[in-house]
Amino acid sequence: MNAKPIFKFLNALEKNNNREWFADNKQEFRNIETEIKIVYNSILEVLNTHDNVDKVKIFRIYRDVRFSKNKLPYKIHFGGSFHRVKPELRGGYYLQIQPNNKSFMAAGFWNPEPTDLLRIRKEFETDASEMREVLEGAVLKNTWGTLTGDEVKTAPKGFSRDHKNIDLIRKKQFIFTKNFTDAEVLDPNFTDLVSDSFKAIRPYFNYMSNVLTTDLNGVSTI
Repeated sequence: MNAKPIFKFLNALEKNNNREWFADNKQEFRNIETEIKIVYNSILEVLNTHDNVDKVKIFRIYRDVRFSKNKLPYKIHFGGSFHRVKPELRGGYYLQIQPNNKSFMAAGFWNPEPTDLLRIRKEFETDASEMREVLEGAVLKNTWGTLTGDEVKTAPKGFSRDHKNIDLIRKKQFIFTKNFTDAEVLDPNFTDLVSDSFKAIRPYFNYMSNVLTTDLNGVSTI
């Protein structure tokens, strides 16, 4: 991908985050937007060589400032999510492109539905050994590091704060993130790097997909 013009535009936008400048540079934005769509769709194509992703959603650059103290009208990054085919496959991918070494990717479960969250917690309450084995997998750990995400302070309602797996049970999100330098984004092989990183998360997605499509007795729910 050719990220140089994308970075150049976003750096200029950060310094001129106002509607007048944006209107004067609307054609350049349209050109950059076209390039971004090419980038994300090329990643979608590569992803589908080893996964089953039905669509990519590229988020608008316009910020929703209605309930924010920050009234700047535009984001200074581009972001997009890749949706796996449900109900069999669970988990999602996200990629954000932003200059000054702020690009990153994420994978996992941002805000699970209440029924899914309860199912995950019940699984960990019963047995988290397989989950811990997945999290310690060499490829996943070397690529993504450790599991992150918001969590409750003590224990969710109905669960013991003294449970041996409370570190997992208290989580509300189940996310992995990976940062990229500008040099990595500018590299001609960046698309392959993204695809390989997403591929490394597969054991985790396989496990969570199995949990979320079965009951505690292992009987399919789909």
